[in-house]
Amino acid sequence: MYFAALLARTEDGWQASEPDLDDVETLADLSELARAAGDEEETVLVFIEQEDAWFGVIRVDGEEDPRIYVSDAAAASRSSYGEILLTDEVLGRDPEDVDDLVDLVDLDGTEDGDDDDEAVAGSSDDHVPTGPLGETELLADLGMSGKELLALSGDGALTGEALGEIADALGCGDVLEAVR
Repeated sequence: MYFAALLARTEDGWQASEPDLDDVETLADLSELARAAGDEEETVLVFIEQEDAWFGVIRVDGEEDPRIYVSDAAAASRSSYGEILLTDEVLGRDPEDVDDLVDLVDLDGTEDGDDDDEAVAGSSDDHVPTGPLGETELLADLGMSGKELLALSGDGALTGEALGEIADALGCGDVLEAVR
């Protein structure tokens, strides 16, 4: 079960809504959904949580690239919405490294000299680290330091209240609670 909320920072304060994520397949789709929730240059936050396993915060400021933080990358990688957030950039991968793997594999999908029965394991770059990943300071100017954000993501610290604690620190806890 997922929970998602859009929080748009307006001159009148924060406004929250519950987005429909059915048509969201990419980070670009999610970013456009966020931009549609606010005015041109407003900050919009997307909160996503999956059953206390992980949470993600995506920050979209106008037309700038989205900034992302995920509480547990390994848990998020096993989730359809989590995979959207774990871009090559967030994972520290170079998308051009995929060409190196293609060079190692024959057209039949096996490495040189391997039997067809053996599967190619893939590159070591496919590993997704356990624990927090992304930009820890994405909320610092709004009222939550990177250290505080990391504290909500630590070993066993995720209790389902992390998004509420983040919203409280940003001054929009009551607005978030209204859409829960």
